[in-house]
Amino acid sequence: MLSIVIPIYKNEENLPRLLAELQTFAASFTDELEVVFVVDGSPDGSLDFLRERLPAFPVPTQLIELSRNFGAFSAIGAGLRYGRGDVLGVLAADLQEPLELMTEFHRVLRSGEADVAFGYRVSRADPWWSQMASEWFWRLYRSFVLKGMPKGGIDVFACTRQVRDELVKLPEVQTNLIALLFWLGFRRTFVPYERRARREGRSAWTVRKKLRYAVDSIFNFTDLPIRGLLLIGATACVLAMAAAVVVLVAWLEGKIPVLGYTPLMLVIAFFGGAFALSLGVVGQYIWLSLQNARRRPGFVVRSEQAWNRNKLER
Repeated sequence: MLSIVIPIYKNEENLPRLLAELQTFAASFTDELEVVFVVDGSPDGSLDFLRERLPAFPVPTQLIELSRNFGAFSAIGAGLRYGRGDVLGVLAADLQEPLELMTEFHRVLRSGEADVAFGYRVSRADPWWSQMASEWFWRLYRSFVLKGMPKGGIDVFACTRQVRDELVKLPEVQTNLIALLFWLGFRRTFVPYERRARREGRSAWTVRKKLRYAVDSIFNFTDLPIRGLLLIGATACVLAMAAAVVVLVAWLEGKIPVLGYTPLMLVIAFFGGAFALSLGVVGQYIWLSLQNARRRPGFVVRSEQAWNRNKLER
C-alpha cells in the first residue's frame, strides 16, 4: 500500500483541484492507496472543507488535525507516523510537484532498488529572483553541508516503512527532515521532475520561514559555523599582533600624536563585531541543544479521523 502524506496550511483554494487530481490518480493506481491529510493549525477553512468532503471521497483517507501550527516538517512527521502504507510518500498540497512522482516513487521502492526516493527539480516555474536565491542556497548547502544534495534541492520524497520507522524515532525538533533522511543513510535514488507553476492562492512559504529553514538546515547538520568562528578568532589574533607591531613602530618614530586612539578604535570595532557574531552562532547551537534536551514532541494531535478504511483491511 502507498500512503501519500499531504501537509495542509493555508491551502483552502488548492483543495478542490487537489481532491480531483487525487481521485483521478487513485483510479489509475493499481495498488492499494490511502491519503493522509495533516492540517497544521491552518487559519483558513481548510479543515472544515476536508471534514465536509472526505466522508464521500472514494479514496481511503485520514485527517489529522494538529493543535497549532508546528511547521511543515512537523506536519509531515505526523503524517508519516499515522500512515499505514508499505511505502510512504510526501506531496505538497499546491500540486507544484506532479502526482505522477508518487507512481515512480512507489515503483522504485517496491522493486527493492532503493529505500528512499527523492524528487529533485530540473526546472521550476517560479519568479527569477526566487530561482536565483534557491540556486545559490542549494549550491552553498551542497558545498558545505550535504555533498549528496541535488543541485535543485529536494521538496518531495518517499520511503519504505523501515525508513519511516527509523525516522520517527529521532526526537529532534526544528530540524530539516530531508537532511535527516540523508543522515539515516539507506539506499537512495533520485527522480527528476519539472516543478509546475502555482495555480491557486499564494504560497505560505514566506521569507521568514525560508530563513528559518536555512538556519535549521545549517546549524543542525554541520559544525561549519563553529569552525568559521575558530578561523575568525585565529585571523583576529594575527591581525592584532600585526597591528601591535605597526603601532609600536609608529610610536617609536613619533608619528602618533594621540597615542593609541586609532588602533584602539579599530581593535574595539573588530573584536566587538567578532564577539557579537560569536555569541549569535554559539547561542544558536545552545538553543537547538536546549530544544532537543527538553524532549518536547515535534507535534501534538488534536483530533484524528479516517474514512473508507475498511477498503484496506486485509
